[in-house]
Amino acid sequence: MSQKYLLGIDVGGSRTRALVADSAGRVLGFGEAGPGNHEVVGYDGLFAAMRDALSRALAELDPAPGAGPLSPRDLHFAGAGFGVAGFDWESERAETMAAIARLGLSCPVELRNDAALGLAAGASEGWGINISAGTSNNCYGRARNGREGRISGAGAAFGENGGAAEILGAALVCINHARILRGPPTALTAALCARAGVRDADALVEGLACRRIAPSVDWVSEVFETARAGDAVARGLIAWAGRELGESAAAVVRQLGLERETFDVVLSGSLFGYEPGLEDGVAAVLVEAAPGARLVRLAAPPVIGAAVLGAEAAGLDGGAVRARLFETVQGLPSARA
Repeated sequence: MSQKYLLGIDVGGSRTRALVADSAGRVLGFGEAGPGNHEVVGYDGLFAAMRDALSRALAELDPAPGAGPLSPRDLHFAGAGFGVAGFDWESERAETMAAIARLGLSCPVELRNDAALGLAAGASEGWGINISAGTSNNCYGRARNGREGRISGAGAAFGENGGAAEILGAALVCINHARILRGPPTALTAALCARAGVRDADALVEGLACRRIAPSVDWVSEVFETARAGDAVARGLIAWAGRELGESAAAVVRQLGLERETFDVVLSGSLFGYEPGLEDGVAAVLVEAAPGARLVRLAAPPVIGAAVLGAEAAGLDGGAVRARLFETVQGLPSARA
């Protein structure tokens, strides 16, 4: 094929997405697979998730008459961008790039942590801050001069809270505090006992403590639903998580010296789609830390940002490609934010 293509892959803790576009940014194929964070599935699992997502994206392209399924080697990729959850340190670059190399690409490749994708996809000027809240959370920033800042991305281990895992962990603490009469009663008890399939808080806490019950981050939906129903404890957790995300963003603001700048703060990740939202907590912190910050909800899959990075790796105008990607991704039913 003489046509040149762009590839973007977004590797997350819950799912992996691949996007194939032409060099102008017209989206042609979109595929989804399972989690690819090497901290959970290993580097072989990272490769398998990328391979499967890419294969499903390629399946949406029209092959030549009589040809079989397309492979990456069948297309002339001009550039590829990867945002990879778990790629938190430069010491992990070699093994991450080795997993990417197994895809068989022969084009320039840009590798970032997945927290960078929301910024590449959603910031109007290509710089600012992205807050990502999904399975866990992260925050990445880029200043006008190209300087980068971020948090560790390690979640609660280093006091960086606001993702599903951290909210769920805090909810389980609240249930136990209610059980032992250290905290107020909460409807979270009944909601999460139902999800765990146990009769009461005693059985839930015992099952968790003895590791007979493995909590799933999917349970976080119960926290939002309970908050929406008016439970004060659940509402407090959502407010706390929003403020925590805001504090991470404020830290990156200080790293980059953006306190007096006007810039976009892109909100990406599945948790920003829930109501009540986390935005109020984020805004309450940033109004003090960076009054010029503008909250922008990312209205398309973050994998678009990976394709933008691929375009820039190919020497193309990332801004122009971004606009075309946003226009055309909506035409693919498989590509929903």
